[in-house]
Amino acid sequence: MAALTGRGNPAWIRALLAQPWVAPFVRVALVSAWLIGGVNKLLDFNAAVAEQAHFGLHPPALWAAFAIVVEIGGSLCVVLRRFTWLGAGALGVLTLVAMLVANDFWNHTGAARFMALNSFFEHLGLIAALVLATLLEDVRGADRE
Repeated sequence: MAALTGRGNPAWIRALLAQPWVAPFVRVALVSAWLIGGVNKLLDFNAAVAEQAHFGLHPPALWAAFAIVVEIGGSLCVVLRRFTWLGAGALGVLTLVAMLVANDFWNHTGAARFMALNSFFEHLGLIAALVLATLLEDVRGADRE
């Protein structure tokens, strides 16, 4: 990738990042929480429905099904580098909804507020990583043209 030479990195970092296993491993690692979550929801749909109801999302069965499709389908798009923009975008939107519903730090105090605030910004970081994955895929595509 001509646009991503890593010239500013030490040689050993460039050598590590150039290994053929690094990019696939990083893509799997990036989406691992969503992929595992989607599979778990699929294997125990009743628990997935209960989770959606707990967070006030109605109808909970529809939200659970939506979460499964997005978590598994979006993860596969990123891992397989097919429609990365769509998969990462769907995961990002799902994560944004989760941030606002489950990490409502503005409604908490004390330790609960700290935990929700921390989780909120961890999720924001994951959304940013999905954006970066999409940008990198776009650069990769431009290099092939």
